Amino acid sequence: MKKPLVALVLAAGEGSRFRSETNKVLHPLLGTSLLGLVLDTVLALKPDKIVVVTGRGSEDVCRHAAPWGVDFAFQKERRGTGHAVLAAKSALRAAGAGDVLVVPGDLPLLRPAALKTLIARHRRRGNAATVLSAVVGDPSGFGRIVRAADGRVRIIEDADAEAATRAIPEVNTAVYVFDAGELGKALPKLTQANARGEYYLSDVIGILSAARKSVDVVPTDESGDIRQVNTRYDLGPVVDVLRDRKVRELSGKGVTVLNPASTWIDLDVDIGPESVIYPSVVIEGATTIGRAARIYPGAHLIGSRLGDRVTVFSSTVIEGATIEDGVTVGPFARLRPRTILRAGAHVGNFVEMKNTDFGRGAKAGHLSYLGDSEVQEEVNIGAGTITCNYDGVRKNRTIIEAGAFIGSGTQLVAPVRVGRGAYVAAGSVITKDVSPDALAVARGRQFEKPEWAKRRREQQAAEKRAKD
Repeated sequence: MKKPLVALVLAAGEGSRFRSETNKVLHPLLGTSLLGLVLDTVLALKPDKIVVVTGRGSEDVCRHAAPWGVDFAFQKERRGTGHAVLAAKSALRAAGAGDVLVVPGDLPLLRPAALKTLIARHRRRGNAATVLSAVVGDPSGFGRIVRAADGRVRIIEDADAEAATRAIPEVNTAVYVFDAGELGKALPKLTQANARGEYYLSDVIGILSAARKSVDVVPTDESGDIRQVNTRYDLGPVVDVLRDRKVRELSGKGVTVLNPASTWIDLDVDIGPESVIYPSVVIEGATTIGRAARIYPGAHLIGSRLGDRVTVFSSTVIEGATIEDGVTVGPFARLRPRTILRAGAHVGNFVEMKNTDFGRGAKAGHLSYLGDSEVQEEVNIGAGTITCNYDGVRKNRTIIEAGAFIGSGTQLVAPVRVGRGAYVAAGSVITKDVSPDALAVARGRQFEKPEWAKRRREQQAAEKRAKD
């Protein structure tokens, strides 16, 4: 029978080098956070329990991490990683830990495969402790794995290492698996006799090894995944890796991303096969895109749902909208939250919609604003049409029934309804309901004053001569 596995995620660091009021592990990466990425990785192992150790900003961390179904422990003072584990001692005991997996909350590129290998080795050999190591090109900042001739293992932190030790390329990833009982015995033996005056969890490895307990080191095959995020600058290279992983995932599903380096696609985004994503596209949030879609350069999609064969032309912004099959949008269109474009609709350049249900086959070619509206099937919206939906107190609704034709330059003063098949003449200001199949004309009468412009120019010239 396997011992219960409890994962301990260390997220109490202040991240002072970030110079941020936001806890470091809450900083965003492709639609999630540093902590979210780590929790997703740990959750893939199906541990019996996950405990997150928090410190400064604990309320924000707890609120953010709650959807993962984790428990929390609080580290009142930052006195090192060993002290963080001590702060979780009660939580580990309550969770009935047999083995304890420890993972830093700022190691976002770590993947489940490495942890599965680590845990399997630990359990197969019945180890007291097993360390995940890596050989990296630049080991500065990492603790070094120091192996003695008699087989004992120590970890010496970078701040405490001499030149010969710093030359060792094999580093401690700060990812461990411990037998809970052996960890509990070793933690009280930690001291602060080091350059930082902290309780290092890494010293537990030396304590157990010196006591001839079984300690193992497992090098990871994916050393590129060992990237700690200590500064805001570190976010950039991590995002590059995550973005490449996302593009590879989508490519494997039949999606073409023409220029991955200029494209931002959040990790929660789902795109159907045969779709093509052009350069400089940003797709954020829980956005879904169906089959055979085309998203052209400069488009920005946020938390929206697009159907099959949708075309989004350049420089279009779509947020919180639903777009059904076969719709074309843009260029330079803006769809705001709660907008629905029904199948086969066309929305052209410089059209803005908000909280509007735009019907099947309806068209709004250019230069229009439709807010708080219901536009039924096969309606034509002429250029320069606007719904005057806000009266200074409340938002009012405009309803345009099926087959209606709205001429250019029309203002629809809500609340108002245009009946089925009706025509509204260009330049009208509609303040009353229009009957089905009627023609509505609401504009001032044109009149003309002969020679008025000529007389005005002559008067202006005479005034100018008088001044001179």
